[in-house]
Amino acid sequence: MVVATQRRMTLEEYLSYDDGTEIRYELMDGVLVEMGAESKLNTQIITFLFVMFLQLGIPHYLLSNKAEIVVSSRKVTTRYPDLVVLTEMLEALLDDRTRYIIKSDMPPPALVIEVVSPGEPGDSNYDRDYVEKRREYAARGIGEYWIIDPDRRWVLVLTLEDKIYQERRFMENDEISSLIFPAFQMTVTEVLKAGR
Repeated sequence: MVVATQRRMTLEEYLSYDDGTEIRYELMDGVLVEMGAESKLNTQIITFLFVMFLQLGIPHYLLSNKAEIVVSSRKVTTRYPDLVVLTEMLEALLDDRTRYIIKSDMPPPALVIEVVSPGEPGDSNYDRDYVEKRREYAARGIGEYWIIDPDRRWVLVLTLEDKIYQERRFMENDEISSLIFPAFQMTVTEVLKAGR
């Protein structure tokens, strides 16, 4: 849902925008766009991964499903990933902020995870997660980007090398391999079933 404003907002105006609700927006081409609700499965997968990272010894304060990231794009100014793993340095910089936003002058998070909604190439859902965010997160210097696709039953682990993501695809009983979190030992099926 697009929120009508009299004029296009700047990033600075957006960062100070508060409509008094818990609604999350992305700023697209200067216009506030309300983010849609997550599906039950997507929410369960993210909750499951949150718990798995805690079990790996990642402190809870380095995990967030509410962090917003400023990106460089022609269309979009910020993104709300489904799950973010922060670095200690980044978390310290966010410590005193009223809004949980990772600005462009801050170091990038270690990992961003997106659970994608159904869509085919050319559809806005597909292009957003597979094309636009891939380009934006690489430009932002995020070391690893996971695309979890329940419909296609795979997990793509994109690892940043020379400012370009190198893609590894894992399916079904493949164990997901992360260069940043090598202790993560979970199959695609376990993740897609959210531990059931």
